[in-house]
Formats: sequence, C-alpha cells, structure tokens
Amino acid sequence: MDSSSLSPYIILFNALSQIPTWHYLVALLIISITFLYKFLEVHFFEDVFFKSQGTPITYNPSSPFCNAILSSCKILHSRFVATTWISSPHFQTAFLQFCGRSPVFSYRRHLFRTSDGGTIALDWLLNADVSGGAFGINGASLPMNNAISQDETTPIVVVVPGLASSSTSNYLKNLAFNLAKHGWNVVVSNHRGLGGVSITSDCFYNAGWTEDLRAVANYLHDKYPMAPLFAIGTSIGANILVKYLGEDGEGTPIAGAVAVCNPWDLLIGDRFICRRLLQRIYDKALTIGLQGYAKLHEPLYTRLANWEGIKTARCLRDYDNYATCHVDKFETVDTYYRRCSSAAYVGNVSVPLLCISALDDPVCTREAIPWDECRANPNIVLATPQHGGHLAFFEGLTASSSWWIRAVDEFLGVLRSSPYIHVQKKQTSGQHSALDSSIDQYPHLHVAEDGTVTAASSEGKRDGIEDIKNLQMLSEEKTTEILSNGEQEKHVTEAKSDFMSETCQTSEIAKNIQGVESPDITSPLRRFLNQISQQNSISTWLLAFIAIRTSWPLVGSITKFIFRKRSRKIMPAAKQRKFLSLMDSIEVRQRLGTFLPLNIEVRQKIR
Repeated sequence: MDSSSLSPYIILFNALSQIPTWHYLVALLIISITFLYKFLEVHFFEDVFFKSQGTPITYNPSSPFCNAILSSCKILHSRFVATTWISSPHFQTAFLQFCGRSPVFSYRRHLFRTSDGGTIALDWLLNADVSGGAFGINGASLPMNNAISQDETTPIVVVVPGLASSSTSNYLKNLAFNLAKHGWNVVVSNHRGLGGVSITSDCFYNAGWTEDLRAVANYLHDKYPMAPLFAIGTSIGANILVKYLGEDGEGTPIAGAVAVCNPWDLLIGDRFICRRLLQRIYDKALTIGLQGYAKLHEPLYTRLANWEGIKTARCLRDYDNYATCHVDKFETVDTYYRRCSSAAYVGNVSVPLLCISALDDPVCTREAIPWDECRANPNIVLATPQHGGHLAFFEGLTASSSWWIRAVDEFLGVLRSSPYIHVQKKQTSGQHSALDSSIDQYPHLHVAEDGTVTAASSEGKRDGIEDIKNLQMLSEEKTTEILSNGEQEKHVTEAKSDFMSETCQTSEIAKNIQGVESPDITSPLRRFLNQISQQNSISTWLLAFIAIRTSWPLVGSITKFIFRKRSRKIMPAAKQRKFLSLMDSIEVRQRLGTFLPLNIEVRQKIR
C-alpha cells in the first residue's frame, strides 16, 4: 500500500510504536515528578539555586524596642534552610506529626482549679530538673510539692498548646526541654480536658477562650512575684495568647510573648482550609482529632451539644457547628470565628511580642496575617520565613533541630536581659470578658440623642455609662437655654458638680452590675433619674421641657390638622388663614430652634 494514501494518524502511531517502552516510562516518571513537585510545593531547587538573603521581618522602624532587640537576634535574621529530603511544607508538617523526635523526661504536674470549678493541668519542667537530671521513670510525673520557692527569680515561660495538643506533643517537649536547658522554668498550660485530666465543669476551651490563660497568668504572677513571666503560644494557642494580650493591654502580667503559626483570622482560615484537596486533608485530620477529644468527654457533650452531629462531622466547620456553637452559645459558626479571631486585637497589644508565621503554612494561610497592624504597633516583630510548614521548620541533614525553637529561645533570652520587658500596670477599667458571648451578661443601656433608650449589644457594652453622661451633658445645655443670664453661671456650676458626683456613682453602679444574674435593664436609668430629682429641684421640670420640645413637631402637625377641619365651621375665612399661617410659622421656627422668642410673638398676635 502506498504510504501517501495512509492516514496521518496511522503514520504517527507507527512511528510512536518504534520508540522503546522504557522511554515512555522515563517520560511518565518525569511528568509525575514535575506534577508532584508543584502539587506538594517542594522547594528543593529554589533553596539550591535561588538563595534568599534572610528571613523577612516586619516591624515599626521608629520603635526603640524593635531596633534594639532585632540587632541582637542573629538567628531571627538568618535564612531558614529546610532539611533537603523534606523540603516541602507538607513533608515538614507530616514529619512533625509522625516522625518527630523528642527528649525523654517527665513533667512536674500541678492541678489548677479555676473559679468556675474547671481543672487545668499545669505541667512544669524546671531548669533544675534538666541540669540535675531529675527525670521521671517510665514517663511518670514528678510531684510539684513546692519545687519552686516564692522568692524564685528564674524567669517562667507559660506555653499554650495548639488545637487538641498537650504537653506530651513532640514539638512541645522539644520546646520545653530546650528552654529549660537555657535557664528557664517552663510550664505547659494544657487546655481543659487534655493532658489526661477530666472536665470538671460545663466549660470547654475553644479558639478564643482567654479566661484560662488569664487565670493561670495571674496565679503565677501572684505566687512567684519575683520571677518575670513570659508566654509562648502555638497555633490555636497563639491565637488565644494574642487575643488575651490585646484584651488586657497594659494590665497583663506577661513581660514578653511569642506567637508561632497563629491563624490570626479564623473566618479566612475556614475558607482557606476547604479550598484545595491537600487543605481538605488537613481539615479532616484536625476534625478527627477534635472528635477524639469529644469522645473522651462524651457524657458532657451529649448533654450540652449535638452528639450525633459531632460524630458525623466531616470538617472543622461541622464540628464547630454541632459542638462549639452549642456549648458556648454562639448563634452561627461565622459569629464564633469573627469574635474569636486575634487579628482584631493586634493594635492593643502592649507587650513585646514576636510573631513567626511561615508563608507556606498549609494550615494557617498567609492571607490572614495582619501586616499593617503589626507594622503599626511598636511592640510587635513579625517574622515571615518563606518556608517552614506548620510548627515544623526542621533544619539540618537529619532534621534534628527546629529553627523556630532556636529563634524563640534567642528572642526571649535577649528580651529578658533588656530594659524593654513589660511591667504590669493597673487597669483603669474592668477586665475584658474572656469571650464576648452571644448573650450579653451586663445590663448596658444605649441612650440615643432623641431620648430613646435601648439595650446595648456586647460590642458596645462600654457605651452604656458614657451614654448616661451624655444625657447629663444634654441636660446642662438645655438648662443654659431656659435660664436667665444672671442665674446661668450659678446653675452651670451646680450642674458640673452634680455631673462629677454622678460620674463616680455611675462607675460604682457599673462595677456592681457584673454579679447580677437576671438584671432589669431599666434599673440604672431609674436610679439615675431619681438621683437627678433629689439633687436638683429643677431637673424634673427640665426633663419635662426637653420632652415637650423634642416632641413638639409631631404635636404641632397633629394640632394643625385638627384645627384646620374645625376652623372651617367656627372661623371666618380671613381669621382661618391668619391662624394657619401662625401655625406654620410656629412649626418652622421650632425646627430652627427659636421656640422661646416665638411665645412672645404669639401672645402679641392673639391680643
């Protein structure tokens, strides 16, 4: 058969069939490797051929603290180079979970009781234990038994674990051992229900629950007042730590802190972790871990949450919908994520804070990092290595060390010997609530400019007292309008003194409100009105005048409508037009604020 009459496809097929099979296998292998290299985000060739200058650091250039501390942190400035055979964020994260190695030691355990009856396991690793080799046998915990005197000056580091992690996690044991070896007393504050401790109240931890950390920090500061107190948060623990620091501001006893792999914005993180196939694998793995946590406390979850929904949850969002929202009384999952995200609290952090977030973190996306807020705060240093995975950062040929642990140790060592450590200041206002719950716990009022009184939401709970003060200032302004020039200065002086005394009394009322279980939201306003009428005889008439004046436009319009119909029967046409024009002038001048001079004009026209 003539080859020119053959189909081109047949010719091509005959040519391809002449190629050896092993060539196809090699080509398939190259394509597969290329695909996996991109899919798994491997950066081996990038590390070899495109060496970066160092770790990008974001900070406020005008901050003396940042400039002084960063000049001494060599590791923080250095370039992180991942272990060659796990040069992928997914390999790094998986190696941390399944192959991570940790030193052999045992903690000293202290069970801390919270005010609501909950139990927190505080696991200590002392510098003396590491240097003296006082390790437990076969993992048995050592008793605390006043192992630290109250006059101890060795600095203390509180470690807040990640989601479903405890003091036995490999990365936390490596962190605790490394810090204790360099002169720190380390205490891991396990979340409620973890670390082998049962839940002894109806309160569970979540991503924004700061009350336990606040209670532990205050307890340690009160019991060991001579020892500087520092804190480290990892993953969800970092979110809790930053949120707590932002809530308490200058009032926290924490002298310095570090947040590693913080999710920052839980709502953005929720969208991210469902976006790609690999992220869905992490989502499912975290969900399984939380289901295991819930299984440990099944009787409580059966009573307080939707247990059937928890068992069938396929992602973190499902779990939070069936468990967290029920237990902590959030209306929706998005409400929970918004209220518990730490990004909104960054601006109020008053403690030296180092934040480390890998840009290729497969769990906590870089999209949620509050770059501008961190740059604007003079107390925050944000280090963003290009690689590292989630809480991994393994380096060296054998992946025996973690870069972030060395960087944290160096930062805290420089900070503790510097004059920039934070000193607790007394708070001028009450402590922030651990969680702004969906149900307001305080009877706050909102008084609008038109006199309308409504219950304030939890987001504006500090506005109630100031609204009452604004009502007093409004009363002063109305008083000066109706009093004569001779008496005006006298009454203004009296009103100012009344205002100062009322402010003090209002502050006392606000402090005592917190303990009321079923408060009447109108009682503070009634007490306020009673105090006004007792201290100033003109106040009752003043409030009546304000009510008449603010409602006059409506009354005037109704009066005009009624008299227009009746005047047609009892008034001549000329007087009727004169009366209606008079009513129109009253309404116009009332809107312009000239009501009082108009009274004289009305009397003259009536005569």
